[in-house]
Amino acid sequence: MSPRSATKVMIVDDHSIMRDGLQEVLEHTGEFKVVGQARDGTEAVQVAPSLQPDVIIMDVMLPHKNGIEACREITAAVPDTRVLILTASTEENAVVEAVAAGATGYLQKFSGKEELLATLRAVGTGEFCIPGDVVKRVFAAMRAPSEQSDTSEVDRLTVRDQEILKLFAEGRSYAEIAQARGNRPLTIRNAIYGIRDKLGAKTKQELVVWAVRNGLLDNDQP
Repeated sequence: MSPRSATKVMIVDDHSIMRDGLQEVLEHTGEFKVVGQARDGTEAVQVAPSLQPDVIIMDVMLPHKNGIEACREITAAVPDTRVLILTASTEENAVVEAVAAGATGYLQKFSGKEELLATLRAVGTGEFCIPGDVVKRVFAAMRAPSEQSDTSEVDRLTVRDQEILKLFAEGRSYAEIAQARGNRPLTIRNAIYGIRDKLGAKTKQELVVWAVRNGLLDNDQP
């Protein structure tokens, strides 16, 4: 893959050895070109608009401005840039905060190189990459114990829509959903956009929250 067609990446981490190590790994693949680095959240917010990266790999624990705040400001200022949160934190509340801030990917630093590259590829193509088990635990915990799914809300979607949205909210990629359903990835992508229009959702994050709040990830749902 030529540098012109490579995915442009910006790395934000307060440890230079982490930034340089990630840059070496990414550029060695030939798929990614690191267009810039930042040492803290404030610097990231300042330079992202001029760099216009396709994806930002963002740590959470940063000096001056944490990664969640930086993510929120960057996605507002540069909406075409996607943010992959890469953190050593095991606090699942960070997932909720990251999604609310506009992140489309979330990965812990102890993940392997291949998992990182796979997630970065998916985020780079616009997919929503939050681990499904984490999504289910964290967002389900946001529902009040007595809260039940609204059947009338769920009925706004066809059974096919519900099945696709359930898989999507579990963190499956378009390709994985397509394989499970015997469709093409493009068909699944178009279906997700159609579901978004039906529900009036503005982001993929809103789709995931809607799916959990309306019980699509409950065991008795399709």
